[in-house]
Amino acid sequence: MMENHNKQAPQITDALGRPLRDLRISVTDRCNFRCRYCMPEEVFGPNFRFLPQEKLLSLPELERLTRIFVSFGVEKIRITGGEPLLKKNIGEIITMIRDIEGVRDIAVTTNGSLLKQKARELRDSGLERITVSLDSLNDERFGVMNGRGFPVKGVLEGIDAAALAGLSVKVNMVVQKGVNDQDIIPMSQYFRERGHILRFVEFMDVGNSNGWNLKHVVPSKQIIEIIHKEMPLEPAESNYFGEVATRYRYQGSQDEIGLISSVTQAFCGSCTRARLSAEGHLYTCLFASDKTDVLSVMRAGASDAEIRSLIAEVWGKRQDRYSETRLTQTTPVPKVEMSHIGG
Repeated sequence: MMENHNKQAPQITDALGRPLRDLRISVTDRCNFRCRYCMPEEVFGPNFRFLPQEKLLSLPELERLTRIFVSFGVEKIRITGGEPLLKKNIGEIITMIRDIEGVRDIAVTTNGSLLKQKARELRDSGLERITVSLDSLNDERFGVMNGRGFPVKGVLEGIDAAALAGLSVKVNMVVQKGVNDQDIIPMSQYFRERGHILRFVEFMDVGNSNGWNLKHVVPSKQIIEIIHKEMPLEPAESNYFGEVATRYRYQGSQDEIGLISSVTQAFCGSCTRARLSAEGHLYTCLFASDKTDVLSVMRAGASDAEIRSLIAEVWGKRQDRYSETRLTQTTPVPKVEMSHIGG
């Protein structure tokens, strides 16, 4: 019997008073890139075993879980991966989520390699905005960073196709010292000219295999200084509580950039995000090591009320603030890989 999925559950907060408002859903653990900071080839090589189809959330299961999360007040959904555009039914997933009452915003994060072919389908499915990961405009550097030699042109054509289809586009650049920090100005100029918001992401120690070291981090403060010398900036107000990026505007214009500063300016205190992996595991932090297997509970016959109770219990106990305590950690803790739950 179909339950009343639209029943409104009470708004829940975690142990630090943070509400649950955002859900990031990984729809696949597979990706066609092997970016060094996410899926390095030596770990995710040809013999790596990705999840079999039967282990993944089906469309009805994904819909059911999304409705339950929305019943708690979740309004924003972000589709991630792996690479979500590898999913053949990505358009159907987007349409399904758009049709859930209470969802006010849905976005997709992609590496852009398939965006040229998929942009129109995504827009027709009801998607309004997309985030593209691009770390350099230099073909050689970008090819090394994505681990597949994929050309910059392919991603830029995807961005152009997305804009032409009517999608709002943001671009995320992970900055690593000595790797692509020389691209900060060229990237800023290129995307300012085209009217797309560029967001600089500090290199983070997500997962266990990306060789993270603090000396490889370019602090957001330094990025601002580099850009300000060439194109003067001024601070801009946040759009909403819990916004990940700190915003700056080019002086004399409405054009802006963003900075995601998880390492040097932790924003744990306003984090309202839960993450659902492709196999239905609930994570309460990007840097989490613990998970809750919601899908197994669902497939064992749990009712919506029982699943709601489980989610409320997990979120209610949440005390995650890894980015605030990172530098005081003396013992490395295994963390979920970013490719498993998205960014």
